[in-house]
Amino acid sequence: MSSDAPPFDGLPAEILPTILTPDDLRALPENALPRVAAEIRRCICEQVQQSGGHLAPNLGVVELTIALHYVFDFGRDRLLFDVGHQCYPHKLLTGRHARFGTLRQSGGISGFPSPAESRYDLFQVGHAGTSISTAVGVAKGDRLGAEGFDSEERPRGRRVVALIGDASIANGVAMEGLNAAGTLGRQILVVLNDNGMSISRTQGALARQLDELRVSTPYLGAKRRAHDLAGRILGGDLVESLYHRFSDAAKDLLAANSWFARFGLVTLGPMDGHDLPRLIRVLREVAVLDRPVLLHVHTVKGKGYAFAEGDATRFHAPAPFRLAGDRVEIAKNGRSFTAAFSDALRDVMQRDDDIVACTAAMPGGTGLEPLLDEFPDRAFDTGICESHAMDTMAGMARAGRRPFFAVYSTFLQRAFDQAFQEVALQGLGVRLCLDRAGLVGGDGAVHHGFCDVSILRVLPRAVLMAAMDEPSLRGALELMRTLDDRLSVVRYPRDTVSERFAGGLCPPFEIGRARPLVVAEDPDVAILAYGVSAMDAAAALEMFGDDVRVSLYDARFAKPVDTDLLTQLLASGVPIVTVEDHGLPGGFGAAALEAAAGAGLDTRLITRLAIPERWIAHGARDEQKRACGIDAAAIAAAVRAAATVRVRI
Repeated sequence: MSSDAPPFDGLPAEILPTILTPDDLRALPENALPRVAAEIRRCICEQVQQSGGHLAPNLGVVELTIALHYVFDFGRDRLLFDVGHQCYPHKLLTGRHARFGTLRQSGGISGFPSPAESRYDLFQVGHAGTSISTAVGVAKGDRLGAEGFDSEERPRGRRVVALIGDASIANGVAMEGLNAAGTLGRQILVVLNDNGMSISRTQGALARQLDELRVSTPYLGAKRRAHDLAGRILGGDLVESLYHRFSDAAKDLLAANSWFARFGLVTLGPMDGHDLPRLIRVLREVAVLDRPVLLHVHTVKGKGYAFAEGDATRFHAPAPFRLAGDRVEIAKNGRSFTAAFSDALRDVMQRDDDIVACTAAMPGGTGLEPLLDEFPDRAFDTGICESHAMDTMAGMARAGRRPFFAVYSTFLQRAFDQAFQEVALQGLGVRLCLDRAGLVGGDGAVHHGFCDVSILRVLPRAVLMAAMDEPSLRGALELMRTLDDRLSVVRYPRDTVSERFAGGLCPPFEIGRARPLVVAEDPDVAILAYGVSAMDAAAALEMFGDDVRVSLYDARFAKPVDTDLLTQLLASGVPIVTVEDHGLPGGFGAAALEAAAGAGLDTRLITRLAIPERWIAHGARDEQKRACGIDAAAIAAAVRAAATVRVRI
């Protein structure tokens, strides 16, 4: 890390613990702020080493966050985050330093903004592109309530700032927000944190333009053109007053050919997002403008630590790690489903030249990163544009290709309309590979993949599957490869793959057929487990002796469910316990209930275990399963209760 700033007379040896609110930050002399920045970086790195979390994004916004809190009072003004994974410095400056050691742990503070934690957090946010639109809404609402900033009538009114970065600006919702922001006719500041990255390298034409702007001398705006430029952008008498209110530092930032100015925003930048004194000067000037402004700042993702700067993708959101001299050792817990998927998709791509694959800004997270190099013409990254990615896959399917779209379950939600209109309705063979399905651990409620079955099961002829281990994941992909006339889906968790059943033969996937894992003679209860819940169910079986006879099935399909198996069991009076790492409404258990009811079977014999209808907080995945009642102990208890039902009947 870069060397800490020297101590200053009259200040404590450690400043950060004394900042209980942003008021304490604003009470500091400006020359103390580099020390605060150094302490924030050290605090974040030390904590992420222990708990995992978003490292590089937060290291890159330290000075920017300090400057925003130094100029604005977000106890009254409004700060809207985009994605939210760059909020750690903000948390440390808003009274959460003492609890920072609980980051992402059960009962601790979230890794994302959380209104339940602090009045300085307006939204619990973890998806991209939303900050500008929510900022527009807040600005309009404040104006309607006569609370918004007005330089003449309400100079103490609420000011609004949207902080957007990590390539979220290219998201479609962000474009819609910009389109509205330029029409507001009041103060709103959009801060574009441009680090040239999303999770990995930024994609698309806008990314190329921003790259050019960072190195383009004409874009920096020579002072001799600034006055004329202001006239073109702003027009009228406002030009003179605005131009003369700007210092040289701000005049030089007026953008000569700003693309954003075409949305109606006064555009400044790019400027160095780590230059605290200049950031503060410029923010103080734009904070009092009664106009929409976009400030383009250039930051370095991972700033302050050479290992994070040098490999910002790897250290975007690492697992706990250890610094060993010049080496960084990241904790490993076994083979992940993501790695298993990557290898399995490579195999089918090698066997079938018609297969193409894409991801939306998550090549590392979904396992596509090595395939981008191996299949440069058949694998690609669309950037943070899930809707665009889905429609692109639909287009490729129409052109005769066999597309696979690897996406986190939580981000699939952003492309449901396209899955409906451009894929399922058209009868096109697009294959969705849903990583991070179910409970996700430390990222918490913003990232749980708990509704993919619910939203996709409504689509006619869709085929919905879940993988319980690596052989079943491979089997699902192979079946999907052949489904050219419908939407098909496989879901799998953020977890390690189990080898509990890997020694046996994994039969091929047949649409609507479950796989028996443990078959008891004349069973007292049958467990139908969807996906990795089969492993928890298998662990539950170890808790029984000869007093309860249990059959266990890997359900495999949530659409269509195995109606023949349901009929066989329920017609014989065998109670069924369904288990899934998915939400209760509309999930696999609901599909089983509906199928049983449609066949005239006794649905009273079905017990459903799933993620309950409440928001599940961050913490360890095992703790979350226990809290949801879908761990081995809860399954065993449900099986015992179901066994007594059969006796009564």
